[in-house]
Amino acid sequence: MQLHDLKPAAGAHRKARRIGRGTGSGRGKTSGRGQKGQNARSEGFRLGFEGGQMPLSQRLPKLPGFKNPFKRIYSVVNLSKLSRFPAGSTVDAASLAEAGLVRAGLDVKVLGTGSLDRKLTVVAHAFSSTAREAIEARGGTVTVIGEPRKIGPRRLAAKTAKRAPKAEEPEPAAAEAPAPARAERKPPAAEESKPDQAEE
Repeated sequence: MQLHDLKPAAGAHRKARRIGRGTGSGRGKTSGRGQKGQNARSEGFRLGFEGGQMPLSQRLPKLPGFKNPFKRIYSVVNLSKLSRFPAGSTVDAASLAEAGLVRAGLDVKVLGTGSLDRKLTVVAHAFSSTAREAIEARGGTVTVIGEPRKIGPRRLAAKTAKRAPKAEEPEPAAAEAPAPARAERKPPAAEESKPDQAEE
């Protein structure tokens, strides 16, 4: 089968009906629009026209503000809820979802409400400052998902060495060429004395 062998299904394409081509065609004179009226005019209806009443776009209130497309929605968990996990364990989004403390599929944020009485390693997408301080005060560890990795001292030294500008080597002094001799300027020629005009 070739591309020129492809044909549409039977009945998929119909010949367009021509209107306004005489009364013998069956669709002449008014061309299927009926008698006079708004539907018979060429303008017809504009988009959103509701017969003259106040359109919906004007009836609805125009509220201020905007919707932030970069807003992040967190599933929050308080510090007091973490005490159900055994000491020394790692608490992440999966374990919190299994315990029914957060919604699966959402980013997790730990808030500082309540108190913590054990050492935990908490892995979440965000922490409040009080929650971070409380976890670290108990000897625990806070790991933020998506936080940029810290650069070690060796890589940091290598980066700073790359960014440091290279010392420019002094160019060899070129042999000074003798200055071109200036052409001696000739003194301006003395103006020739003009002959006295003859007396009339």
